[in-house]
Amino acid sequence: MPEQLLILAGSGIVLLLGSMHLYYTFFTNKLDARSAGTMERMQGDHPVLTRRTTMWKAWVGFNASHSIGAIFFGLINILLAIRHFDYFHTAPDLYVLDIAALAFYLFLAKRYWFRIPLTGVLIALLCFAASGVLVFCSGIPVD
Repeated sequence: MPEQLLILAGSGIVLLLGSMHLYYTFFTNKLDARSAGTMERMQGDHPVLTRRTTMWKAWVGFNASHSIGAIFFGLINILLAIRHFDYFHTAPDLYVLDIAALAFYLFLAKRYWFRIPLTGVLIALLCFAASGVLVFCSGIPVD
């Protein structure tokens, strides 16, 4: 079914982006500031909210939790598409939630990120939207 493959493709893209982001957060310097002074200031300064963490620890934590959210999004949709694709036929709210999440990621990518995640999120969003059109405009009843 092309609509199932589109969900798998879109979910796989988000899973890949989230996994790469998590790897970059903990195992590379790709998300470090280029300026050593910036990193030192982040390690020595605190957010207004609390003095119990540093801006650097918050930065790492935000990146990690952001990654886990994308990984979860990708995995849960892959599992649903493989094991229970009928849910996508019978629950349009699932498409609405997925498309809303991807649209918000697209907004973030356009405003705050860079070309690679912007392109990946856009392709994933188009996959989910195309799948939804195929499912709900096909008129084919679900078993």
